Parts: sequence; C-alpha cells; structure tokens
Amino acid sequence: MADKKITIKDGQSDNEIDLPVLDSILGPDVVDIRSLEKNLGYLSHDPGFIATSSCESKITFIDGNEGKLWYRGYPIEELAKKSNFLETAYLLLNDKLPNKTELQSFSSDISNGYYVDESVKKIIKVFNKDSHPMAIMSACLSYLSAKYHNEINIQDIEYRYKSTINLISGVPIISAWILNFINGKDFTKPNKSLSIAGNFINMAFSNLNDDQKKLSSRAMDVIFLLHADHEQNASTSTVRLSGSSETSPYAAIAAGISTLWGPTHGGANEAVINMLEEIKNSDKDVEYYIDQAKDKENPFRLMGFGHRIYKNYDPRAKIIQEIAHEYLQKLDSSNPNKPLFDIAMELEKYALEDEYFVSRKLYPNVDFYSGIVLKAIGIPQCMYTVIFALARTVGWVAHWNEMIEDKNFRIGRPRQLYTGKDKTSYKDIEER
Repeated sequence: MADKKITIKDGQSDNEIDLPVLDSILGPDVVDIRSLEKNLGYLSHDPGFIATSSCESKITFIDGNEGKLWYRGYPIEELAKKSNFLETAYLLLNDKLPNKTELQSFSSDISNGYYVDESVKKIIKVFNKDSHPMAIMSACLSYLSAKYHNEINIQDIEYRYKSTINLISGVPIISAWILNFINGKDFTKPNKSLSIAGNFINMAFSNLNDDQKKLSSRAMDVIFLLHADHEQNASTSTVRLSGSSETSPYAAIAAGISTLWGPTHGGANEAVINMLEEIKNSDKDVEYYIDQAKDKENPFRLMGFGHRIYKNYDPRAKIIQEIAHEYLQKLDSSNPNKPLFDIAMELEKYALEDEYFVSRKLYPNVDFYSGIVLKAIGIPQCMYTVIFALARTVGWVAHWNEMIEDKNFRIGRPRQLYTGKDKTSYKDIEER
C-alpha cells in the first residue's frame, strides 16, 4: 500500500516526520529513511548493514527462518532436481526460464566464450605453484579489466551482454587452468560441446573414464547451481558497490573474488576438511569432539554446522546431502579419503539426531557437504573457494546488470558514526 508509513518524533525538538514504508513482495517491509537526515538531522546506524536494505532486487529471496531459497521465485529444490546450471544462469539473468530456442542461443554464446585470451596463461605462470588460487584468479580478472578497459560502456546493452557472457564462460576456463597449473599439468583446451560443469571436469581431470566424468560433472553442476546466488551477501554487495562507480565489470568481479576469499564467507568448506582431518589424525573418537563442541568453555567448533542466515535447515544442504551420499557410495573401500567421509557421516548423524544440535538448529550446512563432495571429486582444498567464485560469478553479473538498469542507480556512499577527536590544532614537532 502506497500510504503505509511510520512516524518519527524528535524528543529534542518535538519535530516529527513521516517515513514511507515500502512493500516487499516477500519478507519484511522496508522503511525508507532517506529523508531522515534532511528533516531531522539524523543518520541510521547499522554496523554490518544487518538491518539495512541497500537496494531493490528481484533476483533472489531468502527466508532464513523457514529455510527457503528462491531464484526468481523458483524454489532451489525444484531447480536442482529439474534444471541445470546453464538454464539457471539464464533464469537469474533474464527473470524467466528460457524456451528451447533461447536456451540454444544462450548455450551457443557461452560455449563460444570458452576461448579465453591466451595471455591469461602467462598471468597464471607468474605465480608460484603454492600461491593461493584465489589470488591468481583475482589477478586474471584484473588483467582482463585492463585488456578491455577502453571498451567500458556500461549503459550499452550489447557491451553488458558481451561482458556477462565473457565472465560466465571465461571464469570456469580460468579456474580449470589455475587447477592445471597448481597440479603441474599442461593447460588443457576447452571443449565447446560440453556444459560448463562438464567442460571444467574434462579440463581438470582428463584422465578420468567417461562414467567418472559423468558422475563428477553432475555433482559439480549441482554445486554450481546451489552457489549461483545468495542475495546481498558480502561479496555480492561488494560487486554492487564497486560496480556503482561505473568501473569495469571485470574489476567489480575481481573485488567480489577478493571478498569471497575471506574464511568467514567463501572459505568455510575448506575449514570443514581441516576439521575432518584433525579428527581423523587424532586418537580421539567423534563423540569426544561432539562433547567438545557442546562445551561453551571449549574453543573447538564444529565447522559446517549452522548458518548465519538460516535458522532452519539450509535448503541447499538437503540437496547436496543427497549428492554427497550418492558420490560416497560409489567410492571404492580402498579410497584413501574413505575414513574422512566416514567421520563426516558420523558427525552428520549426531547433528540430525542429538537434541543439543537439533534444539539449536545446528544442522549441517551447504559448506559441510560441498567440501566433502569436492574432496571426493579430487579438487584440491585450496581450490574450493575458486569453485565457489566460479559459480557465484553468475549471481554477481546478474546483480551488476540489475543495478545498472535500476532507475535509482547511483554511486554507493555509506555514511558513518564519527567517534574521533574534535577539531585539534596543529603543533610544530618541537612542541609535541
């Protein structure tokens, strides 16, 4: 309703203003506070922007209490079961599922974008093989921002589409090359006939037989789909804020990559494997670590359990749980990673049945299962966040495009609560 409002009264001056309340299709309505400073001289204070709506978006909806994640209105469960990463990418970009002709055209554009500038290989080779892949990835995107700098024209639809295609199709190729590099292998060539996930698996694990490639490609496609977008998280907000200055989309994505690299954002699935390795290499059983996790005085934490947004079961976790179980069932009993996965399944059992975890809604999250699946596929631990960034590139460019098309598009400029010194007079060094 257009006439919804709340009234704010200033207790100091008895002045009051009406602030409009903006309707949300789903989720809490939003109070528009833009006139607060002008009329009353106040700013809002919200560290971490936890209670602040920074933009209007139609891309993704999350209800953490109910455990819902919807892409353009489609529940993630339906998309994971019936769709694939490529079709979902089209949906996130275009606000609708494609018909056959549209999907074929989009698929052709993506596969034609597989052939990334060969100079990127030189950028990768500059690094040491033990350099973190996220640093290499960021450098590659920064190089592309320099290469295409003179073409920047974000108001041009064709430029935005070309950049979007180049990023969605090119980042997976760059990711596969980075994996080739750290594994000491030659840079493999992409195959235009394969899907994004299939092509990545083929480039990264050319020695696998066809059945193994098919199984890994299916698992990877689901992982990509589940990580494609997640509303206004730290990295997506970074891409929007960076892109609001009308910088190169490649530079904006590089900024998002740097944010995602943080251990509390994209690095959580690495922490899961570190925890499992710790348990495996100790002389204690799983129950010992469960007891430690329950002890508030103990610094040990179960990684991959609970979620900042989801106060219910993470819907992505339910989906990838099935993929993980399917994949692990096909592992040979002699697989060196089998003990690690056995520990993971025992931890899962506790989390789903133990009253301590159930009452606190500390369910396994998507990072718990994605780390396990990536480990099973053979992805090195240092590459986990790269896989995350590869998938999230779709969401990042969808938000970048949406932001530019927004009638309220303007450069981002957060404010602050200043708590420093008042005006201070300069003193010559002899007087200090």
